[in-house]
Amino acid sequence: MGTAVVAGIGGRLPPRAVENAELAERLGSSDEWIRTRTGIGRRYVASPGTALSDLAVEAGARALKSAGGGPADAVVLATTTPDRPCPGTAPDVATRLGLWSAAAFDVAAVCSGFVYALAAGTGLIGAGIAGRVLVIGADVFSSILDPSDRATSVIFGDGAGAVVLRPGEPDEPGALGPFDLGSDGGGADLITVRAGGSRQRLSGTEPDPRDHYFAMAGKSVFWRAVQQMAQSSQAALDRAGWRPDDLDHLVCHQANQRITDHLADELGLPRERALSNIADVGNTAAASIPLALDQGHADGRLREGDRILLTAFGGGLAWGSVTLRWPRLDGTAGGERHE
Repeated sequence: MGTAVVAGIGGRLPPRAVENAELAERLGSSDEWIRTRTGIGRRYVASPGTALSDLAVEAGARALKSAGGGPADAVVLATTTPDRPCPGTAPDVATRLGLWSAAAFDVAAVCSGFVYALAAGTGLIGAGIAGRVLVIGADVFSSILDPSDRATSVIFGDGAGAVVLRPGEPDEPGALGPFDLGSDGGGADLITVRAGGSRQRLSGTEPDPRDHYFAMAGKSVFWRAVQQMAQSSQAALDRAGWRPDDLDHLVCHQANQRITDHLADELGLPRERALSNIADVGNTAAASIPLALDQGHADGRLREGDRILLTAFGGGLAWGSVTLRWPRLDGTAGGERHE
C-alpha cells in the first residue's frame, strides 16, 4: 500500500526582525526574562500591507521549485489567521501560484494545523483524488496579538512553510508514516480568540475589546502540551514500528524551548536530537514545523534517510504526530531567507 512522500520544501519569513530588546523596552521586561521563559531571541513580523496569503504564496512557490517545478492538484493551507473569515485563503493562494482549478481549502487546527494538513494531503493522495498536493502552514499571529500583553506578544512571530507531497512507497525516503491525531474540546478556552465568531456575535452582548485578541492560559497549556505530544508521539512511533531511540530528529511545534526540552526528556531522547529554531524565529504557529524542517534542510542537519518524528499541540485543543523518513531534495528553499 502506498503513501505520501515529501518531494519539495520551502519557507518564507517577513523581512522585519523584532529583537527582544525592542519588546522589552515597550513591555517593561528584559531580554533575559524572555529568553529564560521561552528560549526566544527574535521573531519576524509582517509589515503593514502584508497579508497571510502573501507569505503562503512565497513559501508555496519555493516548495514547488524545490520539487522540480510543475503544478499541484490540490492546496491545503493550515492557518489561524486567514486573509478574511470568508472565503478560505487557500483558493486565492492556489490561483496566485498558477494552480488553476486545483482543489484548495483551509485547515483550522491552530498550532497543530500543519500536521492535520499533512494528514489531509496524504488522504487526498491515498484516495486517488490528487496526484500532487501542496501543503502550507502559515500564520501572521502579529495581527491578533494584544501588543500590551507580555505573556503572548513576546512569543509569536509570523512566517510560512510548505511541502509538496507525491504518491510513493512506505519504505522510500520522504515517506510519511502512520499518523496519530486527537482533540479535546473541553480545553477550548485555554487557547482562543473569544470574539468574532458566531457564538459571540449572536450572544446579544458587546465583547470586551480584549476578546478580539489571542489569549492563552500559559501554565495550563505548558504541561498539557508536553504530556499530549508525548502520548501522541509514542502512538505514532508504535504504529510505525519505531522506538524513540530509532529517531535521528524530533521536530515538534516550536512553542517554547522548555516544552521542546521536556518533550525530549519524556521520550527518552537526548535534547540535542530535538530540532529547534525558536530562538531565531519565535513561535510561528502552523508554520513552525515546516520552517524548522526547511532550516534543517538548508543547514544540512537533515540528511537523506534520517528518521524524524513530527508532533504538535495547539488550540482546539488538538494534537497530532507523524513519522517521516527524510528525502533527497534538490536545492534549498531557505526558510531563513526573508529578503
